[in-house]
Amino acid sequence: MKLFECDSCGQPLYFENTRCERCGRALGYAAERTALLSLEPEGEAWRGAAKRDLRFRSCANAQYAACNWLIPAASAETLCPACRHNRTIPDLSIDANQALFRRLEQASHRLFYSLVRWRLRLPNRIDDPENGLAFDLLAESEGGPPVMTGHSDGVITISAAEAEGAERERRRSEMGETYRTLLGHFRHESGHYFWDALIRRGGRLDGFRALFGDERSDYDAALERHYQTGPAQDWQQHFVTAYASAHPWEDFAETWAHLLHIVDTLETAGAFAIAVSPSVEAAPEGEVEADFDPYRKATIAALIERWIPLTFAVNSLNRSMGQPDLYPFVLSPKAIEKLGFVLTLVREAGAKP
Repeated sequence: MKLFECDSCGQPLYFENTRCERCGRALGYAAERTALLSLEPEGEAWRGAAKRDLRFRSCANAQYAACNWLIPAASAETLCPACRHNRTIPDLSIDANQALFRRLEQASHRLFYSLVRWRLRLPNRIDDPENGLAFDLLAESEGGPPVMTGHSDGVITISAAEAEGAERERRRSEMGETYRTLLGHFRHESGHYFWDALIRRGGRLDGFRALFGDERSDYDAALERHYQTGPAQDWQQHFVTAYASAHPWEDFAETWAHLLHIVDTLETAGAFAIAVSPSVEAAPEGEVEADFDPYRKATIAALIERWIPLTFAVNSLNRSMGQPDLYPFVLSPKAIEKLGFVLTLVREAGAKP
């Protein structure tokens, strides 16, 4: 993600900020400008404090401190381009659900930042009832059935329980996963949606099957086999994660998610002009510099060339703090080839009018 600053006073900002701590002005994110804008109230709307010709309204979810995205003042919409994809949300009359909803929306908006940066088509269920993207953000009720995170026919279900750190850690431990985050869920499940949009409906099945395998193999049986016997011993030679080896659909979704991890983190590293030059001879070599836009220009080789030394450095920093590795994965040549396939796919899709 890029580094944001207040356009009134120059204060560095986080993506989620709603107020500048230096000048005190309200802030809002304009997705079409990829910018956090300082704002001044104008009736029930906002005027740009530094760009006074711009007028906006807040997303309706701002009342729950769950969204800082803006809507053009002339628009009839009440929800921003990201929140418009929510089909179901938790009951917000329950205070505990409001906190979960805020965390869910933070992850969702970081996903949409990437999808918008890639210029991907993002129809919602109202614009395209058959193929639009929708989210069901569901809270479990006492005594009710558990909510399963997953994707089906364009609808992504996210269990609100995943927004509780302790519960997510419990599930991570039970599932034997090295990495489990709320943002990771959003990125992974969006991969299933874009498999339908870019592979199945995009006429790329032959190329997909040649690299990932035949998705027509029994999905339920494949998952059952994975959970009963685990992945093949040599899975690291072919897949980005152990779970990716379960079925070609999961391989694509995991690869998609990891590409988003890599590109967004490299953009952040570039925004801070982070350079990595290990001082030991046998360490991974290379530098991470702000010399390219990973969403637009870099090849997969250029991304990986920077990603490996960066993750070696940040993993080392985490270990110095007694924390798990930030990126606990090893990318094989086959996994990198799959990442390259997905990168080409999204670049081509984003270039279409």
